[in-house]
Amino acid sequence: MKRVSLIVALAVAVSVSMGCATLDAKQREWIFQPSDRSWGGAQSTADMQDVWIEFQSRSTSKAERLHGLWMAHEHAEAPVLLYLHGARWNVSGSSGRIRRMQELGFSVLAIDYRGFGQSSAGLPSEITAGEDARAAWDWLAEQHPGKPRYIFGHSLGGAIAIDLARQVADEQGTIVEGTFTSIPDVVSTFKWGWLPVSGLITQRFESVRKVSEIGSPLLVVHGSEDSLIRPTLGRQLYEAAQEPKQFVLVEGGSHHNTNSVGQPAYRQALASLFRLR
Repeated sequence: MKRVSLIVALAVAVSVSMGCATLDAKQREWIFQPSDRSWGGAQSTADMQDVWIEFQSRSTSKAERLHGLWMAHEHAEAPVLLYLHGARWNVSGSSGRIRRMQELGFSVLAIDYRGFGQSSAGLPSEITAGEDARAAWDWLAEQHPGKPRYIFGHSLGGAIAIDLARQVADEQGTIVEGTFTSIPDVVSTFKWGWLPVSGLITQRFESVRKVSEIGSPLLVVHGSEDSLIRPTLGRQLYEAAQEPKQFVLVEGGSHHNTNSVGQPAYRQALASLFRLR
């Protein structure tokens, strides 16, 4: 999700000449920015295994297929983590974060939503991305029965992670980084966020309403220098959650490097909140 894209979406939203269906499709395009490309700084995924998850979608009534990357931890008893990436780039663009989460003690499954990478084609939405996350979660349960499972989401993936965590009862904990309270709240932080367009936003991702329904420990991580998703939104999300929970503000962290800059803080929080070492 980029600031420029959401500003453009805001401008389009106030255009009375646009039909509702077109408005919804444009919002989905600008919020997700689905792509089969990886960002230029992505690392190799040669040490990760390609996996394929097939399921029947309720929203499309079709058989769908997700592509994912699996990175096992060297310890067979390690907990497993479902990694949900943000907008714009395919799953290989998150290779650095995937690897760092594995170094923190997890076996990691990272997926591409429909419309990204090698997953089924189609314009993603809040509904379909939620279905994709649930399909991956169920796949993990089948492939790794008995192992503790955790959920991680970065940026837009954090909203998808919160929605999944509030629906399932078998997660041991949820971690979100650089995420927000809702799309309307993000839009309100922009230069012309004072415009009354909230009611026109169809892809709302209202995490601030959903987060209180999570029954497992929640770790909210944010970079102090995040200029895309302001730290105040991460703090508000944390405050809306029930205990047990922890908020970690990574000094000097931006929207893109908080995971690497904050690795020591991550390790400490995982130990104190989740009892993972």
